[in-house]
Amino acid sequence: MIVVMSCRGRRLLLGGLAAALLSLGVSPAPSLAGDNSPTAVAAPNRERAAVNARVFDRVWNEVRREYYDPQFNGADWSAARAAFRPKALAAWNDAELYSVLNDMLGLLNDEHAAAASPVAVRRQETARTRRAVLGVTLNRRDDGSYAIENVRAGSPADEAGVRVGWRLLPMPGGWTPEAQVEKGASMRLRLLDEAGGTHDLTLTARLMEPTPVFSADRSRQGVVVLRVEGFEPGLGEWMGEQLADLPPETDVIIDLRGNPGGRLMEADAVLSCFLPHDQAWATRTGRNGRRVVLKTWNRCGELEAPAANEVAVLVSATSRSAAELTPAALQEAGRAVVVGERTAGAVLISQDTVLPDGGRLTLSRADFVTRAGVRLEKRGVDPDVLAVSTPDDRRAGRDPALDAAIAALAKPTPAQAVMVATAS
Repeated sequence: MIVVMSCRGRRLLLGGLAAALLSLGVSPAPSLAGDNSPTAVAAPNRERAAVNARVFDRVWNEVRREYYDPQFNGADWSAARAAFRPKALAAWNDAELYSVLNDMLGLLNDEHAAAASPVAVRRQETARTRRAVLGVTLNRRDDGSYAIENVRAGSPADEAGVRVGWRLLPMPGGWTPEAQVEKGASMRLRLLDEAGGTHDLTLTARLMEPTPVFSADRSRQGVVVLRVEGFEPGLGEWMGEQLADLPPETDVIIDLRGNPGGRLMEADAVLSCFLPHDQAWATRTGRNGRRVVLKTWNRCGELEAPAANEVAVLVSATSRSAAELTPAALQEAGRAVVVGERTAGAVLISQDTVLPDGGRLTLSRADFVTRAGVRLEKRGVDPDVLAVSTPDDRRAGRDPALDAAIAALAKPTPAQAVMVATAS
């Protein structure tokens, strides 16, 4: 979840608190019921039930008043209240309460609609600070399970031999993504490896510096790879710095794989690095039906004009929201070749609201279509060049998608091909 702008104490977002990727001890986690529910008490105490009621009612009413689709994507929202409110009031703790809330929000069939518990919010707010981590990034699968997307070098998980592609299994008393990660705390995990073997591990969290949200790889001749983990504050300024002194013959690859989205103004800044000023690239439509055309208006750092370099954008099935609308806009403008997998198809403009207990609700407030009228929600962006990097590739240090992007940019553009043919 990344902020777009403030508005009466709320925050407008592209991307949500229920992003598909989370780093243990680094990024926000979805709410899951844990193993710590009391068993000897018949019902939560009165104070707990009152908190549950306030949080539930705020979520239900916010959806009723503010959701971008007044038809709730076909869900019977009154019936949802009757079905889920008793369950919410009976929740023992935050984990159970937020599990009920997210089950109800799931009726909207909208990946941006999600509630994050106070623990998840605190984790997100400290994501870019030095903090205790286990060092594993998880990808939530369609069946609700989690797969290891990345293992941070030098982390407790790395030292324990955890590998990309393994899956997190439930176990009694084991760690769940809802649990807080504290320095020195020991976490029990059961993991399933690629061969079907199980590994019961105990990882001790320790303090590590945050990983850079933006990074540039200039190790390849004639190519710079700009890795963007999220559309966070400062992205446009940083990208302008990377492009400022770049020779026009150097190819640019923007890596948005696994990027959950972020600030709309930073997406516009990236587009302004490569598209003319005041060029339309999308249209947003709010609950009231009012349409607003989005045009490039920002600046790409100190660049006086859009960069002339050839561009490729790397995307994956876990590229979401701003990491989908950006490659879509560049693709439609004929300004970049998109390489990788079809993206997640989670492209609505969202806003978050602070809940009475310190949790947060993320909710879609506007629909979104590209300049060409394509609605990316539930559809995603189709790459120009299909290229998939498997867990086996990543374990072996291979990156077929990056190789495909480099190869695609090495081919002459249609204009270059005409020039060559004319010269011959």
